[in-house]
Amino acid sequence: MSMFGDGLDAAVHKAFTRPAPKSAPVQMRYLVKQLGGTRAVAQMLRISQRTVERYVKDQIKKPRLDLAARLEREVKARWQPQIRAKARQKAATTGGIVIDTRARLGYTAPIGTTDQDRIRHLTVALPPHYAARLFAAHEAGASDIELKEIAAEALKEVYFQDGGRRAGSLEEVRFTDVEHLEFDL
Repeated sequence: MSMFGDGLDAAVHKAFTRPAPKSAPVQMRYLVKQLGGTRAVAQMLRISQRTVERYVKDQIKKPRLDLAARLEREVKARWQPQIRAKARQKAATTGGIVIDTRARLGYTAPIGTTDQDRIRHLTVALPPHYAARLFAAHEAGASDIELKEIAAEALKEVYFQDGGRRAGSLEEVRFTDVEHLEFDL
């Protein structure tokens, strides 16, 4: 499970104008329409084609827990792609992204400064170019570690260095032991 990737997805999902389908038969019909057939849906969800057909015809209404989770994840991944793209574009060009985190943050600095890691709860608005980097890396399949490095670099510039007004000799920010992470557009 990717904490940073899931957080970015959840932020984009808040931009949806209509809720995604909730019941399994409606979700299944939506996926059949999106993928163009029951065979493709069956392969994607790792179930039989006949099971998909039964969901489509309302013969089965309650899926197993693991199937329900896969079904919901696949529907949300395909739901309102234009709205999702527009929200990402707005964050990457004008709006930026807000990160709310509770994590252990520290930094590497010259000798004589107090650079010990400590738990901090931060809510920081990141500039649009960091939002663009985060979304581009996430879409390219970046790991949680790479996304964390981008977020740490953003926190270094925005929170610790205050856009270049202080802590100019700061070398690196350590962003570890993430207890809570949430993004908002």
